[in-house]
Amino acid sequence: KSEFCHVFFAGSGQFAVVRKCQEKSTGTEYAAKFIRKRRSKSSRRGVSKEDIEREVSILKEIRHPNIVALHEVFENKVEVILILELVAGGELFDFLAEKESLTEEEATEFLRQILDGVSYLHSKQIAHFDLKPENIMLLDSTVPHPRIKIIDFGLAHKIDFGHDFKNIFGTPEFVAPEVVNYEPIGLEADMWSIGVITYILLSGASPFLGDSKQETLANVSAVNYSFEEDFFSNTSCLAKDFISKLLVKDPKKRMTIWDSLQHPWIKPKDKEQALSRKESAVNMEKFKRFAARRKWKVTLLPSLVVHMPFFFFFFFCNSSFCCSNKVIDFFFFFLDFAQTVHLDVDKVLYAESSA
Repeated sequence: KSEFCHVFFAGSGQFAVVRKCQEKSTGTEYAAKFIRKRRSKSSRRGVSKEDIEREVSILKEIRHPNIVALHEVFENKVEVILILELVAGGELFDFLAEKESLTEEEATEFLRQILDGVSYLHSKQIAHFDLKPENIMLLDSTVPHPRIKIIDFGLAHKIDFGHDFKNIFGTPEFVAPEVVNYEPIGLEADMWSIGVITYILLSGASPFLGDSKQETLANVSAVNYSFEEDFFSNTSCLAKDFISKLLVKDPKKRMTIWDSLQHPWIKPKDKEQALSRKESAVNMEKFKRFAARRKWKVTLLPSLVVHMPFFFFFFFCNSSFCCSNKVIDFFFFFLDFAQTVHLDVDKVLYAESSA
């Protein structure tokens, strides 16, 4: 690690912290991902040796313009440090939310890059298993045509078609029915996630999100979604067809990555299909609202949770407030609100302490 100098904190997850760093010999900037190792098999803190080795192995194998690149790996007693390509352009959804308008043709230019990256992964029998807006980044948002970068391979697996693989992981809004139902999973699960991402991008609505985690998973399992006119009034039939062929419960009937790249919404077959993309638009009003709510949930709310104990300590130590019904009511409102957005308080607190 002496070859690199730390610049500043960039972000954190449940058991990992990302810091911006600089290579001393070249001055090149990278992202250093510090993964906390699990101390023992019985411990729930940290990442297991097997999981870290799997992520490193996959990152070493892949090299594609639309996938984050691994530069080097270091290890000490408590952490494994991945030196990764610095992806500094922010999330795709945040970038698009700044636009006043967006045609489907423009949207498919970004989606095509996502498909190209996933196509490369699937050609190597690698499933990402955690495709969601937070993991779709831009290398540089200031250039005329920003490049997509798919990040975070913590859940990625190499698929062995000779053996069934089952696991329950991922983010409820984006996981496929076979994950929810604990059935064999494979590359098809990524295609479902792409369908959900596309649905949100075009409408500003999440197709399966319920009022609780359980309701969301039930909606996913039942494939309970629709194209509501209020959200899809300016959406082309081709775009809806693309989504419909991805959000299919039976993985074997779901559109593959190679089918999706040939779909007429992505690759128009004639002028009429191309024109429909130009004349159809993303529901920017709804999309901007979705992006704002998500930003609150992902960034502002965790910070509020971390600092809330200090807020209550101040008020309850003040004799004039200690018996205030309003403070007590607010406390229970806050707990209910955190539960509503499925926030894992323990994970947030641990991530903050890791930083």
